[in-house]
Amino acid sequence: MANWEGINEFVAVAQNQSFTGAAQQLATSVANISRRVHSLEQRLGIKLLLRTTRKVSLTEAGATYYHHCKPLVEGLGMAELAVTQLQSSPQGRIKVTAPVTFGEQVLAPLMHQFLLEYPQVELELVLSNQRMDLIEDGFDLAIRLGRLQDSTMMAKKLLNRDVFVCSSPEYLERHGEPHTLSELKHHQCLRGSVKYWRFDDKGNERLIHVDGRIQCNSGYALVDAAIKGLGIVQLPDYYVQSYLASGKLIELLKAYRGKQEGVWALYPQNRMLTSKVRTLIDYLSDTLTRNKYGQQ
Repeated sequence: MANWEGINEFVAVAQNQSFTGAAQQLATSVANISRRVHSLEQRLGIKLLLRTTRKVSLTEAGATYYHHCKPLVEGLGMAELAVTQLQSSPQGRIKVTAPVTFGEQVLAPLMHQFLLEYPQVELELVLSNQRMDLIEDGFDLAIRLGRLQDSTMMAKKLLNRDVFVCSSPEYLERHGEPHTLSELKHHQCLRGSVKYWRFDDKGNERLIHVDGRIQCNSGYALVDAAIKGLGIVQLPDYYVQSYLASGKLIELLKAYRGKQEGVWALYPQNRMLTSKVRTLIDYLSDTLTRNKYGQQ
């Protein structure tokens, strides 16, 4: 049977490169850390650490041993955390990042309702269209839209979203309705930050270059321009669905509507989900599954 004595202390010293730092991390004395590491070295019959007055470094054998012990220590900590959280209610701070518009219109109201149900949870919500580094910036969770690019993260799909091409009835009266993708070049296309729109043509993805008088990185601004008859727009459903329902906008090129895209919850794969984060992900998934975008 494996002997764990001294391994926690050794890993802590290796991580901190200091006996003092290890003692602070494990809330014990430097003497206790030193004694347990020395006992471990004697048991293994090999020197793991090189000690000088300035620093502590790993020997070649110590580096190998640390490489194997570190995930074991982390796994034990995760196991203990998982067990203790079985009986505990979610509590503590959750740091989440999401795109601005989706965050304002969809995520924030759901998060606020979540906080009402779990009063011991605190929220830090960072809305940005820049892709934040979850590990570097200390995020517990990221909400991402569309196609995923970061394979180092674990992902759970919360729901699918549709992307619509639409315009106002007034625009169609003046300019006519396009029925094929090639006809878009004859129309005013209200463009965002990319120069092409994505379509599905009999199962094949097609990227169509579009252009027009207006280019803007705000979906709300493009919707307003479309309603006022200034052109055709392609936007996700949460921007336009209410206007499609009211008739202020009309969907175009239905036969070429692109495939549904995912709305994802991402978290680092090497980080065990805490009770609060797992509960939040389940809450968002359940709420959005029952009623898209959590609308009442």
